[in-house]
Amino acid sequence: MPKAKVTGKDLTKEPPRSPHTRFGGFVILARTIDKCRATIAGKNGEYHFDCPLDKTLFNFKGITGDDFKKFVATGATDEQITEWVKKNGKPLTDAEITVWSDKTEADNYSDKPAKKPWLEGENKRLGLPESGTLFDYLDADDKACFQGGSNVCL
Repeated sequence: MPKAKVTGKDLTKEPPRSPHTRFGGFVILARTIDKCRATIAGKNGEYHFDCPLDKTLFNFKGITGDDFKKFVATGATDEQITEWVKKNGKPLTDAEITVWSDKTEADNYSDKPAKKPWLEGENKRLGLPESGTLFDYLDADDKACFQGGSNVCL
């Protein structure tokens, strides 16, 4: 059986979508799709699929990165992937998804004392408020990555 052609962003040339972008109400999902497709195509550059950020979504939904990747490898569209995520793993209401997404999007590591100094330092380095969120940092770092700056690539 021929393998489906997986198309997506070339993350050696452009960043994945913002973690703020919501598909099916889920933050992170659009970014995770971009990184997964790029990994399958061998065009992920410095970006890592199934990283701790992706696992935040996978753990919330009760799915695995391996199962997600297998479905993405079928050539599924963003909409089909979103539906797959909603239907697989732990059943969740739209309200539960919204609460999780809002909390995840607002995370500035205030409840993670071991990680907070790192995020504050990175935010400061990128010209963001020290109290900025992880998502704001990722957006700024993505921009810096493709302007010759530092590159964490989550």
